[in-house]
Amino acid sequence: MQEHLVFRFEVNGEDFTSAGQASVQVKKNLRQIGIDPETIRRVSIAMYEGEINMVIHAGGGIAEVGVYDEYIEIVLDDHGPGISDIDKAMQEGYSTASDNIRSLGFGAGMGLPNMKKNTDSLEIFSTVGVGTKIVMRVNYK
Repeated sequence: MQEHLVFRFEVNGEDFTSAGQASVQVKKNLRQIGIDPETIRRVSIAMYEGEINMVIHAGGGIAEVGVYDEYIEIVLDDHGPGISDIDKAMQEGYSTASDNIRSLGFGAGMGLPNMKKNTDSLEIFSTVGVGTKIVMRVNYK
């Protein structure tokens, strides 16, 4: 694969019913180009968790998935409130989701930890009041 493929999605932060659509589409796209099932599983989980976080906390954003020769890169970019304490946010069970969000079955504090578990690298760039950019890579081959 000389050139790399990029899939770009706008994540709607106002609509929980459409949350996860980008990760479903990425899964289909990766399957069509012959990526192995285990890599697809890992990318799908990381992508879904990121999408849900963008809906819950940031009012949406942009998700881009790049397919390269040896890895898949997921970039999630939002203009939400930012993450004030990244180390704390990475702890399983820690969540700033409202009671309303929790009543919908979201906000258990597993999003970032699941993203980390299913990727080979995870970088978080966040500024309070500006937004958050997350860059994840899943190696394959």
